[in-house]
Amino acid sequence: MSTFWFDGHEVPFRPGATIGAALLASGIRSWRTTRGQGRPRGVFCGIGVCFDCLATVDGRPNQRACLTPARDGMDVRSQEGTGHGEFAG
Repeated sequence: MSTFWFDGHEVPFRPGATIGAALLASGIRSWRTTRGQGRPRGVFCGIGVCFDCLATVDGRPNQRACLTPARDGMDVRSQEGTGHGEFAG
């Protein structure tokens, strides 16, 4: 089984899985917080329409975890707001 890194922890996945599917299978339900109020978000629609599942993947913010295929060794990080370092609190 392959693995990627999520916030410093290894996450296993099966071939063909998306990042979102692997995170959910590992019991991780949220990996983004909203702008302003910092509310947790994860997979909502699961088909790339709602943007709730955004994550930073290999340094690139705003990647839809429900659509992005998991790859061995990739670095996935939780995302705050827009993923560009601002915090609107």
